[in-house]
Amino acid sequence: MRDHESPNTTRPADLVLTGGRVHTFDARDRTASAIAVTEGRITHVGEDADTTPLIGPDTRVIPLHGGAVLPGINDSHLHGVWLGAMWPHLLMDRLSGDGHPDPADAPPEPALRTTADRQAAILRTHELLASLGVTSYTEPGLGPGEDDGASGCFGSAALRDYAALAAQGRLTARVTALLLFGELDGPSSADAFAAGLRGFAAPAEVAGWFRVAGVKIFADGIPPMRSAWVCEPYPDGSHGSLLIDGDTAERRRERLAGMIRAAHAAGHQIGVHSTGDRTSAAVVAALRAALDEHPRPDARHYLIHGDLLHPDTLAEMAAAGIGLNTQPGITVATRHLLHDTLGPQTLARMCPTREALDAGIEVCLSSDAPVLTPDWRRGVVAAVTRTGVDGTVCGPEQRLALREALRAYTGTPARQDGAESWKGSLAPGMAADLCVLATDPFATEPTALPEIPITHTVVAGRVVYEKS
Repeated sequence: MRDHESPNTTRPADLVLTGGRVHTFDARDRTASAIAVTEGRITHVGEDADTTPLIGPDTRVIPLHGGAVLPGINDSHLHGVWLGAMWPHLLMDRLSGDGHPDPADAPPEPALRTTADRQAAILRTHELLASLGVTSYTEPGLGPGEDDGASGCFGSAALRDYAALAAQGRLTARVTALLLFGELDGPSSADAFAAGLRGFAAPAEVAGWFRVAGVKIFADGIPPMRSAWVCEPYPDGSHGSLLIDGDTAERRRERLAGMIRAAHAAGHQIGVHSTGDRTSAAVVAALRAALDEHPRPDARHYLIHGDLLHPDTLAEMAAAGIGLNTQPGITVATRHLLHDTLGPQTLARMCPTREALDAGIEVCLSSDAPVLTPDWRRGVVAAVTRTGVDGTVCGPEQRLALREALRAYTGTPARQDGAESWKGSLAPGMAADLCVLATDPFATEPTALPEIPITHTVVAGRVVYEKS
């Protein structure tokens, strides 16, 4: 790519990367060989020769040696405090070779009691994410609903810890948070949710580094536990149910719709944990009704996980601009367990990433760490191959192309954050958030991606990780 932006010769750049493949992920998916950064912003994207006038005596020049630059990775669903408390243990480490839980490999239960404990966990996560090229993430659920939680990882104090660390300039990744007015992975009270919306004061935004975007609602559980609300019965004849309080299915559905309506009217973005097909149909209907009642083009509501989605629900989501944030890696890792729970026909349409993209839905891929590893390279492989470690393929018709999967870790999450005007792609004026790889991922087999070293991570123009 040449002449993307004429070099600015009024002052030298702070940082120049040259001699590789710069994948911009802009609207035209252009590529270049060099990129320049000044004062935390990208000032030039073009060819190597174009950057020569930008190199001054104090410019740091990083030769790429044929490597690649991607927009900084945005993990749009990652439990940062919990990950820092758990690492290097992951929940999926408990699965045995046949995909069933192994009680002998239970990870330690975190118990963060103090501000120092929580902030140490956050900073540990940021150090880990910097080594993986992750420059932004969404912390999906912190708030008063978990203030009495045993782990200490999800309460409202963690919101204040994030804000404090951001104000002190100690974060190395940008954080978007969702408020939680019920239990994590547990039941919600419609009355408590309404009280939280009215009375809870979230910490103020720290521009560019920490922002509370909206709320998270747990609508149901998960298929392996038979707690997702599904149309077709489980082997025991049950269907699961919504996690919202109410003595009948219809009452629970009405209360869920009321919670969604109230949060939307209050101006919040809403992320709904929704896994069963019956749940997702109810959630999407409620979101559409709220949008019809109070039109808001910037709402950016989305389903979290969306394990089972009927084609009609996908069409409704696309029509309403409702996104999908999902993790093919969970489907791949639990395929044997899901086979026992749902049967092969249902399993084949789990996590319908291909169908969602083809329907026109904005799809974000994420790790849900510490459920899965925060290594996005493995998440990309799961989305592109849908293959487990034993070679079993789960839903091959839902495979994504490599470029689609990478966009779902960069540009689309920036849109989920309402930040696509300043991050998620590489162009002059955009934030200088970069993930630098030793080899161009488009020049290798997708399965080799996890073996490609990350050599540098740049956030706001600052190198926060450099491979020794």
